[in-house]
Amino acid sequence: QVQLVESGGGSVQPGGSLRLSCVASAYTYSNYCMGWFRQAQGKEREGVAARYSDGRTSYADSVKGRFTISQDTDTMYLQMNSLKPEDTAMYYCAAAHWCLTTRQALGVKSYTYWGQGTQVTVSS
Repeated sequence: QVQLVESGGGSVQPGGSLRLSCVASAYTYSNYCMGWFRQAQGKEREGVAARYSDGRTSYADSVKGRFTISQDTDTMYLQMNSLKPEDTAMYYCAAAHWCLTTRQALGVKSYTYWGQGTQVTVSS
């Protein structure tokens, strides 16, 4: 059983930064595809960034150049810079047994294990 615990959400003004954290075991990061997803109110959950078990990363076009996914031992991070109001959502980390393509890595259906979510609000 994979357990994921997110933290780091909060409220920030447009243009600001936040760093989200997701704690899991080091075994998880070396054997699973890991992703960050978000779900805004009234919208479907969408993939934001993913890290393959070999360390490669993929990003949604809407966050490229602004968000960075990284991992250190037992914690995965999502560094979010230049935040916009449209980035407001509940953010989730998730683990998939495998992913080979960007579509799979950023696809909700690929993921089996989910954290509880952390809220990010970008507003002036």
